[in-house]
Amino acid sequence: MAAQQAVHFIGLPEGALALAELVVHLAAAPKSNAVYVAYEQAKRDALTTRAEPVPLQIRNAPTGLMKDLGYAKDYRYAHDEMEGVAGMDCLPASLAGKRYYHPTDHGKEADVAARLEAARLIREHKKREQEQHRKH
Repeated sequence: MAAQQAVHFIGLPEGALALAELVVHLAAAPKSNAVYVAYEQAKRDALTTRAEPVPLQIRNAPTGLMKDLGYAKDYRYAHDEMEGVAGMDCLPASLAGKRYYHPTDHGKEADVAARLEAARLIREHKKREQEQHRKH
């Protein structure tokens, strides 16, 4: 966006330097085929699976009727959680547990993989705690 704005404000030929800088930056930036594969799988599912309603717990409940219907029931705001992770499923039932992005162990993607795995473990732990709480 900065390169586009520079060309827009400065004009050519001077703005061409901003475009050249952008090309070098993008050419040297880390890239992930895992992101592309995940995107294509998610796109395929979006086009081929039934359009299910948004799960009740992540629906907004601005009215009493919506609250009575279960909208936002058991919603957890991740930023209010100590670990920054809420123990909720946010996908429709047919996609529950579906994972699209499978990062590699190369470069920075290995760090992303570790963070995602830590968040998954926290989420699973919280879901087990919530299920035990509901039983009592």
